[in-house]
Amino acid sequence: MKHNFNSYALITLAMILATVLTRFLPFLFFPAGKKTPKYITYLGNTLPYATIGLLVVYCLRGVSFTARPYGLPEALSIAVIAVLHIWKGNALLSIGGGTILYMTLIQTLFR
Repeated sequence: MKHNFNSYALITLAMILATVLTRFLPFLFFPAGKKTPKYITYLGNTLPYATIGLLVVYCLRGVSFTARPYGLPEALSIAVIAVLHIWKGNALLSIGGGTILYMTLIQTLFR
């Protein structure tokens, strides 16, 4: 399929517009000084945990507990993430540490 400059320009313009709208619409709907609706506060408190849960399920969907390495790299990495987060309370450190451990394990011990 042949694309021309106009189709790329149109797609780029649409992406720019979508980005700008997602940045400015919250300020239009929820101006400063006005109380934030309860459902927005609820979503702000609930969605981060739901998103993390979804990511965990997504990341573990292909793990086989019946074939070598029996999910050991994933289980060890999750344990390290949990320990680091309980110990330091820093999500970036926890996720980074778990990712580094997982990548090290699958590239060295669990080839």
